[in-house]
Parts: sequence; structure tokens; C-alpha cells
Amino acid sequence: MRAVAAVAGVILISLMLAEFFVTFMLPRRVRRDPRIARGLNRALWVPWRAFARRLSASAADTALGFFGPLALVSQLLIWTVGLIIGFALLEWAAVGGGFGHGLLFSSGLFLNAEAVSGSTIVHVVALVEAAIAIGVLFIVIGYLPAVYGAFSRREIAVSQLATRAGSPPAAGAILLRTTDRERWLALEQDLRDWEAWVAELMETHLSYPILGFYRSQHVNQNWLAALTAMVDVAAFVTSVESDGEVEAAELTFAIGQHALADLAHQYRVQPGPADRLTDDAFDQLYGLVKDALGQPVGRDEARERLTELRRAYEPKARGLSQLLALDLPAWLPPDAEGEGLLRLPGLRVGRPRGDLVGARSAGRRSRERGTSS
Repeated sequence: MRAVAAVAGVILISLMLAEFFVTFMLPRRVRRDPRIARGLNRALWVPWRAFARRLSASAADTALGFFGPLALVSQLLIWTVGLIIGFALLEWAAVGGGFGHGLLFSSGLFLNAEAVSGSTIVHVVALVEAAIAIGVLFIVIGYLPAVYGAFSRREIAVSQLATRAGSPPAAGAILLRTTDRERWLALEQDLRDWEAWVAELMETHLSYPILGFYRSQHVNQNWLAALTAMVDVAAFVTSVESDGEVEAAELTFAIGQHALADLAHQYRVQPGPADRLTDDAFDQLYGLVKDALGQPVGRDEARERLTELRRAYEPKARGLSQLLALDLPAWLPPDAEGEGLLRLPGLRVGRPRGDLVGARSAGRRSRERGTSS
């Protein structure tokens, strides 16, 4: 029986260390599958998301925002407990006695709070356990700044896009700024900046998949909406200009489509429908920019080209949206869809604090003022 416990302990320790190494140290490849971390995230996320859907938009976003950090802590807890149990099995196999005592002894060693006494084999096991515990601690200390640094860089671009594309972002709001030839050419620099941002987002979210569950500070902003709006603009520009005229748009679309495909594979999502752009909305956007185009293609050909490009990325974006409970952006701002016209987004993104997660609504503040008076 003790021999079986020793084998089980070695297997459990090896499994925990392999999972920990793959998740925290090995750059994430698309085909790599850390089963414990993925299974834990799925098991926790489904009921968490179902509960959040019963709440108001602001409360739901707040609740969903807790998931990413808590899931990370849960993973660390599972691996720590697994290592402690594995070493407890080894120590029990070496010296016998009660397993409960061995579990407490292993916990003390892992936390470097237990003095070691006994046979040489116990000392060896204790030394290995203490060394692994210290290694885990230092790896986690280095991992957390990397995750939160990537999150901060991601959110800077999301916030900057809000002043250009509105909040939530819309490709039509960006295209409205390019109604003359000079501004149309200036859009090239934005596209190149977006290309770099998308490449970094793809790399960080493949390396640290938990980042996909980290949400923005504002209810109507999220990283998936920003990414999709950028790809929308790149796809539209590519479809209405002749081939080779808009290299920056073609490159941004290519990296954006690549990012959405890899992330959809990473999170194992099912593609959704590509139905975000109506014919009327396309006609409105085409009429908006036709005077700024250098070598435009015909309206019907541009519509056909854009439909083909959208099929390459919109289904993946829709699948990610459904899994992560992140809203996709509309092609046109909500007021434009209702009034048939476009306006530039104001420099103020919503009311001050109006859409900030955790901020009281304007209605609630006014009621409180009325009560106090």
C-alpha cells in the first residue's frame, strides 16, 4: 500500500509541476493544452457567467470582472494543494504513521514552517519540497507583473480608441474622420499602430489566456470590441480601394484575422454568424468615403469583397463574444443607425464616471441628492 502511495505521489507531483511549468513558464502555443487550468476555468466560468446574466449591465460587468483574478488564484491554490498532497503521500510512504499527520507535515514544509527530523529519505523529500515551494513562489512573483503589465498596455489602446471611435467603438465613427483625401491618407498611420497593438495582444493572450477574462474599467468598452472595430476598418478600407493601394490596411487586416483565428482556437469557441453589417449600413459608409478614395472599386464589387473578408474573421469574433460575454461593436454608432446619419464621437467618452465600473449611476446620485435635501 505504501508503495502504491509513493507511485501516486510521484505522479501527482509530476502532473502539478508539468501543468505549472506549461501555464506559467512556457510561452503558450495554440495547440498546447493545459488540461487542469483549462478545465478549472471552464468549470468556474459557465456558472459564473450564467449568474452574471441575471444582473443589470453594470452589476454583471462588475461580477464578471472578478472572475479573471479569482480564476488565477484558484489555479495557484489547486497546484499548491496538489503538490502538498503529493509530497504527503511520499512522506507517508517513507515513514508510515497517519496520513493526516503526514499531510500537516507536508503543508508545513511547503510553507517553510516545519522543522525536519527523521530518516535520510525524509530529509531528501523535505529538501525537494522546500526547494519546489521556493521556486513556485518566485515564479509567481515574476508572473503577476507580466500579466498585469500586458493588461495595462492592452487597456491603454482600448481607451485611446474610445475618443476616435466612440464608446462602444464603431468603424463608422473612425471612417467619418476620413471624408477627405488628406485624412484618408492619415488613416494609414493609425492602421500601422493598430497592427502593432494587435500583434502584441495576440502574443500576450496566447501566452496568458487568463487575460481574456480580465475586463476593462468601463462597461461599454472591452478588448474584443476594440480589436473587432480595428479589423472592421482595415477590412472596409481594403475592400473599397484597388489592390496594392492600401498596404497598411491589408497588413492590419491580416494580423487581425490571424489574431481572431488563433484566439478562437485557443479558447475553443464555436464560430457564430457574420451578420453585423446590413446593406443600408454599407451604402452609408461607402457614400461617406467615396470622395476620399484614390482608386476606388465599384460599390457592388466593394460590397462583395467586404463580405468575403468579413467571413474570415467575424464568425471567430462572434464565438469569442459568446464565450467571454463581451459585446461586439456595431459598424455604425447606435444614433446613426436610428437617425440615418453619422456624427463624430465627442472627446468626452460618456458622462464623467457614467460608465465606469462601480460608479453610481446619474439617476441614483440625483435620487440621493433629492433625499438629502
